[in-house]
Amino acid sequence: MNIQRLLICILSIIVLVYPAKEAFSKPDRHNFPFIVKAISESTLAIAIEAPIKYSTPKIQGTGFVVGDGSYAITNYHVVSDVLDPSIVEHFVVLSGRGTKVRKIKATLEKIDPQHDLALLKLDEKLTAVHLSTEALLPPGSEVAFTGFPIGAILGLYPATHRGYISAITPDAIPAHNSNQLTSRMLARIENPSLIYQLDAVAYPGNSGSPVYDPTTGDIIGVINKVLVKDTKESALSAPTGISYAIPVRHVLNLMSKEQ
Repeated sequence: MNIQRLLICILSIIVLVYPAKEAFSKPDRHNFPFIVKAISESTLAIAIEAPIKYSTPKIQGTGFVVGDGSYAITNYHVVSDVLDPSIVEHFVVLSGRGTKVRKIKATLEKIDPQHDLALLKLDEKLTAVHLSTEALLPPGSEVAFTGFPIGAILGLYPATHRGYISAITPDAIPAHNSNQLTSRMLARIENPSLIYQLDAVAYPGNSGSPVYDPTTGDIIGVINKVLVKDTKESALSAPTGISYAIPVRHVLNLMSKEQ
């Protein structure tokens, strides 16, 4: 009788412990390092390749894979340079990590200069991110973004920053006097768009970086370091250096727009 009770106790312990071990062995999709790894695999360096001018592709900024894997989103200013076909100059994206990098030719498919966005068509398919809905997240929501803040001098090493949405704000502010106004600023004051103001530090190389929900990996915006500097903060005598992001709804609009 004692042996039977002992066996029952042992079996009970096995039943209780086995599911717990099984759960720990499965990857946790809500684990932040797991999400960063997945986003990093879809984050690209956007570059210009021109062998006559540059020994290696000249990195302009960051982008990320969208759609069916054959497209990428970045800031328009990252790919706004006029290319010279006579010297075999074209856009490429760099995918990978360290010195193990794939170079994929890219062509400019669509642009949205107002929101500083561009859609690139890739010659190969890569793993795409998941875009969130058009709804704006409220201030206080945690966010993260991944990109290449200092380019890829020593290889391709994506860096991730984390913070939260501090405000949803118009992308232009009134100037103190008319001498500070430019035609671009006037256009934005008349028809401003709402953008995310982030409590997180981004750098010029982060332009085009995906901004995402750190609990799901869903993309909610695109880091921008030029459009806002030229329109929202150029009227300030001491720019704040606050980071901003273009909401993902403008990405969705650009992807759905007909040529």
